[in-house]
Amino acid sequence: MDTIQIIILAIVQGLTEFLPVSSSAHLILVPMLLQWPDQGLVFDIAVHVGSLMAVLIYFRVEVIDMLIAWSRSLVGGGVTSNSRLGWWVILGTVPAVIIGFLFKGVIESDLRSPWVIAITTIVFGLLLWFADTRKSKQRSEYELKLPDVVTIGLFQAVALIPGTSRSGITMTAGLLLGMTRQAAARFSFLLSIPLILAGGVLQSVELAQSVQTIDWFALSLAITLSAISAGLCIHLFLGLIEKVGMMPFVIYRLLLGVILIALLV
Repeated sequence: MDTIQIIILAIVQGLTEFLPVSSSAHLILVPMLLQWPDQGLVFDIAVHVGSLMAVLIYFRVEVIDMLIAWSRSLVGGGVTSNSRLGWWVILGTVPAVIIGFLFKGVIESDLRSPWVIAITTIVFGLLLWFADTRKSKQRSEYELKLPDVVTIGLFQAVALIPGTSRSGITMTAGLLLGMTRQAAARFSFLLSIPLILAGGVLQSVELAQSVQTIDWFALSLAITLSAISAGLCIHLFLGLIEKVGMMPFVIYRLLLGVILIALLV
């Protein structure tokens, strides 16, 4: 990979990881449209490390409070809103981990096609629009119950299909369950932490078993740019979401899907 490719793909991944537009779809489509070679496993690990750093730094206070309360709940410290949220983040990750483990081969070999991405981009964009138009949006992430978390976790597992958008589908589930836009977004971002971490560990194991040469400059650049762009994205998204709603992202998804179909036919 040359420097321009690293810069563009790292920024694209950082910006799209937490927006409801599918980062995996963009990381597949951008190199495909620009006729770039596959960015490889090392790059994928680097940009996800950057995204993980961004969400951990941005939500550092919430994450620390949640970890402390969750740890205390393990040793008889009682249940608090923060410890419960910690359990919900863990439990909400389980469906995607199980399904990802069972169907990893199928997902990577059969579902990474432009047609799949085009269809899921449109279908789940429309579902996001439907969820965002619901009137009852008053619940916070601290008001979630176990059935709600299971539902969101199952929705998140669907995001293993490229083009779905992990953040988009979990926000959609949250909105359908009556969460506010900000609460749905915050829970979606917190829910990304164990999943990105698990994916990074799995990819790192695969990398350790390969003989791939590591370009440490490219790795550092990808991590840095991904972290900066993801952090800015989270900040701007949370600041604007209650004002602009999900419609700009719905329109973007529909346009992207239509353009992809037009290019494919």
